[in-house]
Amino acid sequence: MAFQINKNFYGDIPDDGSGATLPQTATETKNEWPLWEIFIRSKQGLDHKHVGSLHAADAAMAIENARDVYTRRMEGVSIWAVESKYVHASNPDDAESFYEPSEDKIYRHPTFYQLPDEVNHM
Repeated sequence: MAFQINKNFYGDIPDDGSGATLPQTATETKNEWPLWEIFIRSKQGLDHKHVGSLHAADAAMAIENARDVYTRRMEGVSIWAVESKYVHASNPDDAESFYEPSEDKIYRHPTFYQLPDEVNHM
């Protein structure tokens, strides 16, 4: 299976006159399967943990390969495979401004709520 991708060259100036800082692209054909991020849920926990990445042609193959690679000793009960291009994350450098708005919402803290007497062990 051949994928056609655009290869970016660092420092190239775009020819489209848009003034954008995106580099000029050259087209090349590359025979490489997409990268998948693998998450495993262990027997003792309820949450999935990221265990690694692998290349596979599709989701079914990614799950089968993840089973063979990451659960050889019967460590898991559930596998998630997510194609890497669909994983998005916040920038750690922006953490202060990104999470700051929640600090001024003190009504979210549990100290403002009275629990009824019927509620035990909360």
